[in-house]
Amino acid sequence: MAAYVGRFAPSPTGALHAGSLVAALASWLDARAHAGRWLVRIEDVDGPRCVPGADHVILQQLAACGLLPDEPPVWQSQRGPRYQQALEQLLSAGWAYPCGCTRKDIADAWAASGRARPRHAELVYPGTCRTGLHGKPARAVRALTAGRGADGGWRDIHITWQDRRLGTQQQNLSQQVGDFVLKRADGLWAYQLAVVVDDAEQQVSQVVRGEDLADNTPRQIHLQRLLGLPTPGYLHTPLVLGANGEKLSKQNGALAFDTGRPLQALQEAATMLGLSAPAGATLADMLAGLVAQWAARYRQA
Repeated sequence: MAAYVGRFAPSPTGALHAGSLVAALASWLDARAHAGRWLVRIEDVDGPRCVPGADHVILQQLAACGLLPDEPPVWQSQRGPRYQQALEQLLSAGWAYPCGCTRKDIADAWAASGRARPRHAELVYPGTCRTGLHGKPARAVRALTAGRGADGGWRDIHITWQDRRLGTQQQNLSQQVGDFVLKRADGLWAYQLAVVVDDAEQQVSQVVRGEDLADNTPRQIHLQRLLGLPTPGYLHTPLVLGANGEKLSKQNGALAFDTGRPLQALQEAATMLGLSAPAGATLADMLAGLVAQWAARYRQA
């Protein structure tokens, strides 16, 4: 088995809350259960959404819970040249193209097609700029999610992958997602490209993260294949839900967990993962016990 490298990659839009601690704990446990390395990456490419100082608060919260990375953290905002190299590779290979469409253009194209607009979902990009900008100025850069068939027409790309918790997953990337953004109209790097480049450069072998990110996995596998990068294993953990039944997040009132009571915070996170953390244990004892439980359930041979 190749050397294990795992990572926790929070966006510094605020302090960690109960839901994000679950993801942090799960990724740390998986790394320790496999005697591997655990990294922390600050995903701050979306600068306007980041809260000043939140990155350092997150690192302090992790340390209070005994979740210490094995290498110094990496900040995505410092890695623009690497993302540009990957983008140029995709452009040169014909797997990315400039797009001049606005949100209104996409909505109008959907309306003209006669298709019903999906509820609570992004509209699948109709591929308007695949054949050129048609006189519009370039705004963003998109990844192509369809290939050319023998007849010159477009063929759908299907992605199938195995999740260590959810089992076999599949997605018709062309029909369910469409050509997705790699570099935004405001010049910022999109999450999908940044995470693929960073996971490869940091030699991440297993990605353990929340189930809400499972839908991103086919896009990332697609980019990994186009860029000639290895595909890590994936395990998506259960989500912590708020009082309204939606994913617990800062947007629906999630509060930072109390770093003054790390044992309680870890106990609650462990419960969400289906693990039992003994009351009254020391921090080190609790973490050791949780590693043993996790290894019994998820350790790979």
